[in-house]
Amino acid sequence: MPFCKYGAAVPKSHSLTDMNPLQVAVGVVKNAEGRILISLRDPSLHQGGLWEFPGGKIEPQETAEQALIRELKEELNLKVKAATPLITVKHQYSDLLVQLNVFLVEDFSGEVESCEGQSFLWVEPDALRQYAFPKANQPIITAARLPDRYAILEDADEPLLLINLQKILDRGIKLIQARLKSLSADAVKKFVEQAYPLCKYKGASLLINSAVENSDDLEADGIHLTSRDLMFLDKRPPNRLWVAASCHNLQELQHAQRIGVDFAVLGPVLPTQTHPNAEILGWGQFAELVFRINLPVYALGGMTDSSLIAVRRAGGQGISAIRAFVRR
Repeated sequence: MPFCKYGAAVPKSHSLTDMNPLQVAVGVVKNAEGRILISLRDPSLHQGGLWEFPGGKIEPQETAEQALIRELKEELNLKVKAATPLITVKHQYSDLLVQLNVFLVEDFSGEVESCEGQSFLWVEPDALRQYAFPKANQPIITAARLPDRYAILEDADEPLLLINLQKILDRGIKLIQARLKSLSADAVKKFVEQAYPLCKYKGASLLINSAVENSDDLEADGIHLTSRDLMFLDKRPPNRLWVAASCHNLQELQHAQRIGVDFAVLGPVLPTQTHPNAEILGWGQFAELVFRINLPVYALGGMTDSSLIAVRRAGGQGISAIRAFVRR
C-alpha cells in the first residue's frame, strides 16, 4: 500500500531533491454507486493510523498500471479491467520523496476482501474530507471529488443564459463557471438567483468568475479566479467551497498551487474560436506543465467530449469548454 513498503530513510549526506522519488501506484477505486474505496494504514507503518487510497510500490520492470493491478489483486482481491490516469503527485516528506501515480478504477470485478487485515470503507467522494489522510494524498482527494467536465457559461447572448444553463445541466455536467463579465450587477444578481437553485436541484456546483461585479456577494459554491486576479493574491480566498483559477503558464500554475487553489484551467491547448490569435500550448506542453504541479488541471481551448482521452493521457483532470456543452 502507499507508504508501507518504503526502503530506508534518505542518507543525511544527500538532499531529497537530488534523489529519485519512490514510485508508487495508487488507485481511486469507484464502485457503481459512486463511492470510493479507502483503507486504514497499520499504526506501525510510515504515516500509520491514517486513511489512504489502495496501491503500492512499483517494482523494477513494472509499469505503474501493472503495479496497481498486482497490488489491488494481492491486497483486496479485486481484478482491475481498466484503469485511467487521474493525477500524478510528487511530495517530499522529511525522510522520503515520493511520486504517486494515480489511476481512476471504475471497471473491476470481485468483492473487496481484506487480504492483509486492513480495515476499509466505501465513502462518498465529498465525505473524503472527513478522514485523516497523509498530506501527499490531499490533491488526490480533490481529483477524486471533481468531475471530468467543467462548463463555462458566458453572457454573450443574455436571453440564452438560462437556456444554455439548462442544456449544460441536461448533459449531466456537475461543475459550472458563470463568466458574466458584461452584465450589470443587477442582471447578474437576478440570473444567479435563478441559476443557483437549478444547479443545486441537479447536484451541480456553480462557481462565479472573479471578474463578475460583486462576485463575493453572490450565492455560489466557489470562485473562479482570472489569471490577473490570481497573481494579485497571496493566499486562498476565504469561505469558499471551491477555488479555481485560469492559468496559461508554469508561473501561474505554481502560484495557484502555492496559495491553495483547488484546481486550475490551462489553455488554450488547441485552436479556439474564442481566442483565435492566442498562442497554442498543444498536448505536449500541456502534459509537461501539468506534470510539474500537484493540482487537478482542466484543458481549455478547442475541447470536445472526444478530447477526454487525450486529456487523461496528458495527465489532466478533464476538459473545460464554452460552446461544446451547449451544442445539440
